[in-house]
Amino acid sequence: MKSTKKPKNMPHSPGTWIDEIAEAYYDAYEVKPFGVFVGQKITDKDLFHITPSLCLKFRGIERTEANVDRATEAMLSSYAATESQNEGIFADPHLAFSFGYLASHYGMGLLTEDEVREVMVYLEDNHIELKKTVNKKIKKKND
Repeated sequence: MKSTKKPKNMPHSPGTWIDEIAEAYYDAYEVKPFGVFVGQKITDKDLFHITPSLCLKFRGIERTEANVDRATEAMLSSYAATESQNEGIFADPHLAFSFGYLASHYGMGLLTEDEVREVMVYLEDNHIELKKTVNKKIKKKND
């Protein structure tokens, strides 16, 4: 799938994705306490499920059923294919979340497969920086 239109507010290099992913992760993190209302404990490992909706939110794309389905299908199929080829690759919840977020962008035609791969390689190589940035964002917002 070719990347067609890139919103101006979208990161344009692998390194600039860290801050946005940390912001999106924080948005997802905020839903954890609400799991009790649906009888489900939400853990950090579950947060990748929210990435399609966050992709739409951060890109300013209308949250229609078709858009949610498109982003979700891309995220889930990419996630399943990648996990089956590289068992345990998503043991780190920050990387799992990042992949889901980027795959959702791919599904919406905002990133190419090569762009997702390039950003993920960067994030894997800089996973400590990613984790620190996420934790810093959570701490700052909770203070």
